[in-house]
Amino acid sequence: MAEDEDVIGLYERHALAFDHLRGKNLFERPWLDRFAALLPANGTVLDLGCGAGEPLAAHLIARGFRVTGVDSSQSMIDLCRQRFPREQWIVRDMRRLPPGRTFNGILAWHSFFHLNPADQREMFLIFAYLSAPGAALMFTAGHFAGVAMGEFGGEPLFHASLDREEYATLLEENGFRIVSRVTQDPECGGATVWLAQRRT
Repeated sequence: MAEDEDVIGLYERHALAFDHLRGKNLFERPWLDRFAALLPANGTVLDLGCGAGEPLAAHLIARGFRVTGVDSSQSMIDLCRQRFPREQWIVRDMRRLPPGRTFNGILAWHSFFHLNPADQREMFLIFAYLSAPGAALMFTAGHFAGVAMGEFGGEPLFHASLDREEYATLLEENGFRIVSRVTQDPECGGATVWLAQRRT
């Protein structure tokens, strides 16, 4: 099995440990606030790679947004359903989402970058058909093009990134304008964050 394909199994095997270690202090809040500012009141948000729903989805739910969370880990989704039973939680690979429904916002925080480069390119078509006119899109990526291996639970954890120019081109080609981008944001744990908006 390719290392990028084993990410799904890794998160399922270590779901409870990941949830326990996941920081809940919401240092990501400034970026979430920028994302939320582009959404209508009570708007719909698709959280791709939602994990166990805390703290990001929890914050959006508390602000009145209607969240649909997607994660490939059944154990993660079970935790989401326990914590936030009024929201919709779906066990599915983000690369296999069917068209038909659109959202006011799409979030892929620390999840999209586990896909291999070819799958990342294909995801921009998925982002586009899942986005309502004017929808916000926010994702984290690597800060250089290539593969970087991390580790969790004593197992290798795959990450990959395209280069900045290719992300910008893919956004433009799929109908998004860049609102903000910061490489290795020191105020957000060194995350490289992209915030874009679908043209109306």
